[in-house]
Amino acid sequence: MIWRTAGVVAVVAASLAWVALRRPAAPPAPAARVATAQAVPRLVDLGAGKCIPCKAMAPILEGLRVEYAGRMEVQFIDVWQDPDAARPYGIRMIPTQIFYGADGKELARHQGFMSREDILAQWRAVGVSL
Repeated sequence: MIWRTAGVVAVVAASLAWVALRRPAAPPAPAARVATAQAVPRLVDLGAGKCIPCKAMAPILEGLRVEYAGRMEVQFIDVWQDPDAARPYGIRMIPTQIFYGADGKELARHQGFMSREDILAQWRAVGVSL
């Protein structure tokens, strides 16, 4: 019963996020991100603090942020708390992960939960060695 309720909550949450963010927008400009001492690849995760798959990803993202500090930037945007920050990414569901090269160019996009291994495999698939 609890899994069914959790599934319904996840579907409703994703639907609400989609409705709130479905306005078309231009992709974010690479210059809009915070400047770092050196350009590094960037992973942007768009989700919400109360979304079940997003909550499951939080420790994974934090672990990657710490382990790959200086080699990869990890950014989380809560689409429910800050819809204006999320809108330029044009996402359709949460969580969504967007992979950017060190040059700011979008390399890949994924919707749904991603394990640590899947995230690292995606970086390898787009030719980024961390």
